[in-house]
Parts: sequence; C-alpha cells; structure tokens
Amino acid sequence: MSTTICQVMGFLVSLLGVGGSIMATAMDTWSMQDLYDNPVTAVFQYQGLWRSCVRQSSGFTECRPYFTILGLPAMFQAVRALMIVGIVLGILGLLVCIFALKCIRIGSMEDTAKANMTLTSGIMFIIAGLCAITGVSVFANMLVTNFWMSTTNMFQGMQNVQNRYTFGSALFVGWVAGGLALVGGIMMCLACKGLIPEESRYKAVSYNASGRNISYRTGPYKSGLGYEADPKTRKGVGYEEAPRSEDGRRSYPSKYDYV
Repeated sequence: MSTTICQVMGFLVSLLGVGGSIMATAMDTWSMQDLYDNPVTAVFQYQGLWRSCVRQSSGFTECRPYFTILGLPAMFQAVRALMIVGIVLGILGLLVCIFALKCIRIGSMEDTAKANMTLTSGIMFIIAGLCAITGVSVFANMLVTNFWMSTTNMFQGMQNVQNRYTFGSALFVGWVAGGLALVGGIMMCLACKGLIPEESRYKAVSYNASGRNISYRTGPYKSGLGYEADPKTRKGVGYEEAPRSEDGRRSYPSKYDYV
C-alpha cells in the first residue's frame, strides 16, 4: 500500500511541477522594471521569454513579440532551450507514468515492467526539474549582472535615466515548479523498488543431472596406513568373532577342530 501511495503522490507532485514549468515559460513577467528611484512611473515595462510588454498608467498594455532569433543573446536562447527540453521530458514522463501506475491494470502487464516504467518516468522528471531550475537560475544571473552594471553607470553619471530590471514572478514559479518535478522524480524512483517482485530480486541457479538420479554415499574414513571399512559392515551371515586368549590374542580354530 505504501508503494502505491508513494507512486501516486510522485505522479501528482510531478504533474504540478510540469504544469508550473509550462506556466512559467508562457508568462511575460520574467523580468520587471525596477521602479526604485525612477522618476518615470507613467510607463511600466516587463519582459518574458517570447515578448516584451509596456503598461501605461492609463491601464493600456501593449506587447510586442521578439521577431528575431539571431539577434537575441546566446544565454537568452539557452534559457529558452532548457525550458522547452524540461517541458518535453516532463510530458513524456507523465505519459509513461500513467501506464506505470500500480492501481491501473493494462492487459497482462507484469510488475517488473511497471517497475522499469516507473524508474524511467522518475529519471525523466528529475532531468526536467533540473532543466527548469537551471534555466531560471541562468536568467536570474543575467538579471543580477545587468542590474549592477546599470546601477554603476547611473552612479558614475554616464546616463541620467537607466532602466533596471529585477526578478519577475515567473522566476519564482519556475523555481518552485522545478523543485516539485525534482521531488516527484525522486519519489517515483523510490516507488520503483517496491514494485520489483521478491522472487526476481534473488535469482537462484539450480543444476540438474542429465542422466538418471544417482545418489552417492561415501564410507567412513579412518586415519592410518590406509582405508579400512567399518568392522560392523564386514559382519555377515555366519560370521562370528574369534575368541581371545588370556594374553589378548585371538585364537582361530584349526582344521582339526572341524573333524
């Protein structure tokens, strides 16, 4: 029962993580204009991975997509690629995980196959979570670098008004989504161990004789000059032990005793 609960919980947590990654990728608030010590407050700018928007004080918002790909920075394109790869792996992991759930029976699928599928989906969720966390972290590093460069230029008097951008809400959504996908993948990997049947964990090898079933019995072994069988086995029908004399020697009957 605990294995089923762990598997279902891992699936639900991973579903939330993948959904959060899709939401973060589609959001336009990856970077937001910093209004601190900014005299121009009538226009508010924010940017996403796919377009940049301008919102005026009157409530009118205008968004413009990026019409170029080669003109964008290389790190910006790398963030796009990481998020897309994470989403694709997460969706594939969800499809595999649905068929790997223990509470769902499809034909005569064995538990070993379900365990392998559970492990595969768990690895996919882990990679998807790492891609989302890495992509968001790279974009955040770009924002921090540009923010301090703009602040330095402003204090040096190189430019009077410089637009500075800070963290948007999409970054926090991406971090949480990547963490959920990572935790869900770990839970799926832990559930894989409980799905493996007990008889398949320890495989014993049996050897069978090709001929008839023959049993061998070894006789007793005594240390000495050679091999001597047990004296009891030498006794048969009509066998009597010879009597001993007073000095301890055996006295055997002579041929005249039988006449």
